Amino acid sequence: GEPPLLRRLGPLAPIALRTAVGCALAGYVSLALGVGRPYWALVTAASLYQANVTLTWSRGVQRVVGNLVGVLVFAAVAPLAHLGQAALVLCCLAFNFGAEALMSRNYWLGSICVTPMALLITEFARTQQSGALITDRVVDTLVGALVGFVAAIAVTNRRAGDRIEHALSAAERARDHALTVVAQERPAPGALESARRALAAAVVDLRATADAAVGEWWQRALPEERVMHAEQAGHRTLAATVRRQGLHCLEGARA
Repeated sequence: GEPPLLRRLGPLAPIALRTAVGCALAGYVSLALGVGRPYWALVTAASLYQANVTLTWSRGVQRVVGNLVGVLVFAAVAPLAHLGQAALVLCCLAFNFGAEALMSRNYWLGSICVTPMALLITEFARTQQSGALITDRVVDTLVGALVGFVAAIAVTNRRAGDRIEHALSAAERARDHALTVVAQERPAPGALESARRALAAAVVDLRATADAAVGEWWQRALPEERVMHAEQAGHRTLAATVRRQGLHCLEGARA
């Protein structure tokens, strides 16, 4: 099989390549269009990439909607922020608080706060034309999201299906080992816990691998029924392992 390091980094390679290609192309397209702040397009593209194309599309929609609504919020707040430096600082603090509170819970709501904050921060050096800032932000958001998603489609992840087979095999091996340990009359110290941990990690990895593969486009049919059966068998074995651990501890206490 492949070395452990390559096995760990392998699933990240398509995402890394998509990010590199998407960000580079988004920056070049924004420069070609003559937009004043092309780095906004690059940042938008970088923010899209998730575990698979389906999640990337969902993040892109959230990013575009959040930024466009955030631009409208900036247009409404800009006259207040231009009253003085104190007003500008207070507005930025308020939006920063909103971004910190919302971003981890709902990405597009968090983007509504991040967008006006980013636009207002550019005015700390000098007051700028709100219309120009709004235009740059809208164009860069659309360019970054569109080009970034095209890059995600162009860079395919053909090995996602193969990784399910590896994850299924690993889960089956971990389950067989756990069953062997459970069947022993007197398992070695720590053997039950080690087998339980290994099986739990294999089942979690199987679910993560399946979720990533099912969201990729241009894939062959995935063995969803095999994955479901492997997960169910793995959870039953985990339960048996935990029960056996309890009996093992009870026998040790009586001894």
